[in-house]
Amino acid sequence: MKKTLSILLLWSALISWLHEANAQNTKPSADAVYALIARIIPAHKQDFGVAFIPKQNGKDVFEIADQNGKIMLSGSNGVSVASALNYYLKHYTHCDIGWNGTNLKLPAKLPRVGVKVRKVTPYTYRYDLNYCTFNYTMSWWTWDRWQQEIDWMALNGVNMPLAITGQNSIWQRVYKSLGFTDKDLSTFFSGPAYFNWFWMGNLDGWGGPLPQSFMDKHEALEKQILKRERELGMTPILPAFTGHVPPSFKTKFPNAKLKKTDWQGFPDVYILDPDDELFATIGERFIKEEVKTFGTDHLYSADTFNENTPPTNDSTYLDAVSKKVYHSMAAADPKATWIMQGWMFSYSAKFWQPKQIKALLNGIPNDHMIILDLYSENKPVWDKTDAYYGKPWIWCMLHNFGGNISLYGRMSNVAADPANALNDPRSGKILGIGLTPEAIEQNPVMYELMMENVWRDKPIELDAWLNDYAYRRYGKKNAQAEAAWQVLKNTVYTGGIRKGGNESIISGRPTLAKSTLWANPQKFYRSEDLVPAWRDLITAADDLKNSQGFRYDLVDVTRQVLANYADTLHAQFAKAIKAKDLQGYKKLSAGFLGVMDDIDKLLSTRKDFLLGRWLEAAKANGSTPEEKRLYEFNARDQITLWGDKNSVLNDYACKQWAGMLSGFYKPRWQQFFAYADKSLADGKALDEKTFQAQIKDWEWTWVNKRDIYTTTPKGDEIVVAKEMYKKYFDRVK
Repeated sequence: MKKTLSILLLWSALISWLHEANAQNTKPSADAVYALIARIIPAHKQDFGVAFIPKQNGKDVFEIADQNGKIMLSGSNGVSVASALNYYLKHYTHCDIGWNGTNLKLPAKLPRVGVKVRKVTPYTYRYDLNYCTFNYTMSWWTWDRWQQEIDWMALNGVNMPLAITGQNSIWQRVYKSLGFTDKDLSTFFSGPAYFNWFWMGNLDGWGGPLPQSFMDKHEALEKQILKRERELGMTPILPAFTGHVPPSFKTKFPNAKLKKTDWQGFPDVYILDPDDELFATIGERFIKEEVKTFGTDHLYSADTFNENTPPTNDSTYLDAVSKKVYHSMAAADPKATWIMQGWMFSYSAKFWQPKQIKALLNGIPNDHMIILDLYSENKPVWDKTDAYYGKPWIWCMLHNFGGNISLYGRMSNVAADPANALNDPRSGKILGIGLTPEAIEQNPVMYELMMENVWRDKPIELDAWLNDYAYRRYGKKNAQAEAAWQVLKNTVYTGGIRKGGNESIISGRPTLAKSTLWANPQKFYRSEDLVPAWRDLITAADDLKNSQGFRYDLVDVTRQVLANYADTLHAQFAKAIKAKDLQGYKKLSAGFLGVMDDIDKLLSTRKDFLLGRWLEAAKANGSTPEEKRLYEFNARDQITLWGDKNSVLNDYACKQWAGMLSGFYKPRWQQFFAYADKSLADGKALDEKTFQAQIKDWEWTWVNKRDIYTTTPKGDEIVVAKEMYKKYFDRVK
């Protein structure tokens, strides 16, 4: 076993050296790191020094030491130095930097380091992002927000981010070089809330036509993103061509080998068969144009069969497909490494049997492909494929689907499984760990926990880590807060294998059924078992009220308790309706609507939970009234119907936000109750199919409305949470 481990370490170091040698910019930038320090803690930027030191056996390293009155942060690149800063802030000043509340209350004189700290990561790569993140969270981001996220990546050791912003410009220039006109492409590009599914070949045109101004702005934005990532020592991944062609392609190239996709009820999209000679031509032009525009670190993402089944399971065909996709990259960039999401092996597991997976993978040289085991914390594939049959791979936490707001995670798995896989002799060429969420800015504890693995090769001792986390996040030790986190660990964060957290029925299209297609209230804990965490946080509120992280957590836990109670009321009034208990139904349904009002009031206290921020950010991207209307439509549609009024994805990206409850979910349920009232009064069974058909028109009207929702929080989180506690505690305990 020791001999095998030594060979693996040698191989990993070689791959690391090759990839570093191939990178766009390998010279560390001290100026970039000093600028990051100035952004994070401007009042203390002069207290730190920065130095660069060699890697250890091909792996990134950082050191922290006292030197000449300063705190010296040393690392093998900008990311390593930023990680050193984060380590110092967490362990010496008990601070925390996150999406939903940051604690940076530093003493005037910073603590000395004492004994020098040295950390070496066991992972060559630390990956971040999912195609979906770029829309469910990042659709409306400008440079200021991107800069914050890149800083967060660096602080947490990320050195391999997906970088797909601004790609529409590349597609446009490539297809115009083939003779396509603006008119030809007008039905091709999707709107700005859907471009990741456009890039993945799932849909054409929905939410468009995409204005040229948006393409131009995002091309410029991508250049800023890449510049910052590279100067910090990251190696961004750019997309490659996977065959998606415009609808007019069949007219312009009538002899081309095209296949149609069938994705979630959207109109067919044309995919060029890799066997067609045009595939290599377009693929090469795409990479060349992309490199010309954005430079390259020789890492390219390509997922030929994303949520689409190949036309045949013939291994010869699959082997040929992967070779041609790779060769289209290598023709333009001989140093190309293909980064492939392993999602399809989980999503379409029935199709992707060992023979098919081997055929797809084995035609590519091992040092030119890396697989993302996209869903490792729930449904790992590496342990069912002999570690991807010899390909390098990365252990990833997916965690969130659709940006849904729900307390959820698999803490024990995330704390232990990366290190267990790293030390498992069956894990083959494990090369890194990563984050692959469909959305971020929720459940911050899960992302902090996952990134704690970056600089260690042993499992995390979860109870001790949670106590430290509460201390850092809230700015002081508190016994009730620590107790609350133990309850959270054993309830919402001991989640079962499912697509994200339980989504309350309040955000599903109204029904008497226990769940809808996407709103599934099923829990892996008893609702009453979560209540002690709520009680403990309420008890701690006066002591911790100055912490923004605490205020966010208190609101989020209160929201979850109330949403769970709403689900209980739903089950009760559904039973009453079926029993024709009019009095019981009236009382229970009124209580259900009342809970929705209270959740909306609670969420109104935090900017993190405001619908208005999402809508106004969308409109702010527009330069003309027409663009603003289009972008607002995109923003409203994605979080509700996710398509036209007959979309099967309705409510997939539902959000428990203030404004969504008062403006969309509650009015929708009120109409359901009015329909139920009439059915009961007429002595008829409730015909849900008729209601469903009718409510679609109302939903579509809402998607196209332009009413304003606030971007300003209202009320005090502590006061409102205590009000809810007093009102509901006896009902939910």
